[in-house]
Amino acid sequence: MADNNELLPYVDRLKTARVLCIGDVMLDHYVYGQVERVSPEAPIPVLWIEREMKTLGGAGNVLRNLRALGAAASFISVVGNDEAGREIGRLVEAQDGAEAHVLVQPQRSTTVKTRYIAGNQQLLRADRESAIPLDPYIREDLLRLARELVADHSIVVISDYAKGVLTEGVALEIIRAAREAGARVIVDPKGGDHIRYRGADLVKPNRRELAHATGMPVATDDEIIAASRSLIERCGFNAVLASLGAEGSVLIPADGAAHVQRAEIREVFDVSGAGDTVVAAVAAALAVGVGLADAARLGNVAAGIVVGKIGTAVVYESELTAALNGRDLHAADKVVPRSLALDLVARWRRHGLKIGFTNGCFDLLHPGHVALLGQAKAACDRLVVGLNSDASTARLKGPRRPIQSETERAAVLASLAAVDLIVVFEEDTPMELIRDIRPQLLVKGDDYRLDEVVGADFVRHAGGEVLLAKVVPGYSTTATIARLAS
Repeated sequence: MADNNELLPYVDRLKTARVLCIGDVMLDHYVYGQVERVSPEAPIPVLWIEREMKTLGGAGNVLRNLRALGAAASFISVVGNDEAGREIGRLVEAQDGAEAHVLVQPQRSTTVKTRYIAGNQQLLRADRESAIPLDPYIREDLLRLARELVADHSIVVISDYAKGVLTEGVALEIIRAAREAGARVIVDPKGGDHIRYRGADLVKPNRRELAHATGMPVATDDEIIAASRSLIERCGFNAVLASLGAEGSVLIPADGAAHVQRAEIREVFDVSGAGDTVVAAVAAALAVGVGLADAARLGNVAAGIVVGKIGTAVVYESELTAALNGRDLHAADKVVPRSLALDLVARWRRHGLKIGFTNGCFDLLHPGHVALLGQAKAACDRLVVGLNSDASTARLKGPRRPIQSETERAAVLASLAAVDLIVVFEEDTPMELIRDIRPQLLVKGDDYRLDEVVGADFVRHAGGEVLLAKVVPGYSTTATIARLAS
């Protein structure tokens, strides 16, 4: 099994992986806010709601993790004919690089898990679901799609959350079809009846699921290995990967020695969804020819990252690379997609760091830009820069702008010590990005009036501040371009 740094070449190969994921999808709904008082009606906290977020959960979170790692994915699941089901459809469609087949069963209720969170503390979870089996015609459609798609995939993930999609022999039919096509099957199981996954190549139970499936003790590594070997013998699996959350994992092949892998974790905030991350990382690695032991090691590293996040989260290729290099992401790569930026900002906020934000086109970076960014960083702990995309810049500045591409502008900004994170945005204004990041400090130059600063009212209403930084006279990108032209 490779050391961490020897795993690095595998990470870039994940972008060529193709994985088929089939299972129970759900909608994870997060309601964030603050608690400042107790209700006069009952001894319960009153949550002042600040924002809400909806994301894919269950098998959908496996899909999200596959795409975050750069892998291409095909996806099959079933939802109800309701608003939650339609929202899942929209979220799945938003996963670029995924071939999605979300079937609709009219009388089914789409599973929704709503979590109410104050600060870093979850106050309540409310679930709405039905776990009815598939209608015969939906079952046949799902199996037909599985048989068609498995021919183009070397790895199939079965993500079972016991919501009815994989019951009544569906999982076994998928495994049979995969084996006939020469594909390997990874199962994230649920419940105590693992016979219904007979013939799978790899099964990934957590400690509780392993105990339930075998009726054996699983407190120690030796007990976990013994229980896993019992499961392998009874169900015909090629291997078991016992996921232990924040503790790591144990890989037990049918024909070899067990590998105990301890998680390398700096902080643990939430283990929910960590199993989805492990399955996605292992599946993507196996799909590009990585050996089982090294694939499990990559999954273990990914789990160590994701448990440091709150909620059903994902691990990005850049985060995995940084972790294998033994360093924090923001020191390695400042230019990140919006979703990863929100993860990093949330982590900084949990550590009590003050988040600052400014934005602009930053075309032909000049001393005036540098002075503004320096003043901004001096007033906060972490500075996030929203950078107008090329299309956005052209709409604002005219068809001949920008002079430098967004990639070039971002690279120059990233070289500045004052800048901690850069997010390219496509909109004409950064308002949507400001709402997502919720900075405690918003910075613009003092050539703006306060009522002209986009997002000022939002930041001040949320208890933040707006800084009008002193503009250094005599510097302007537009003026520089005009001088060059003359």
